Amino acid sequence: MRAILVLLIIVVLVAIAAIALGFVNVSQTRTASLPTISVKGGSAPAFNVQTANVSVGVENHVVQTPTVDVKKP
Repeated sequence: MRAILVLLIIVVLVAIAAIALGFVNVSQTRTASLPTISVKGGSAPAFNVQTANVSVGVENHVVQTPTVDVKKP
């Protein structure tokens, strides 16, 4: 499997080098165009969504935190 992957990479690199050095010339002979599509009728889906009421408030609390003393020797 690894040998096939290495061989494929080598082939791609050789193709890129051939195009870059001018050994292979790629030119476009016909322009591309999108297909014509006709859409008639239909409707978008409808949804009824009910969500919970969320109230956000602020409360003040006193939190005791420990103190750390660092003493150098």
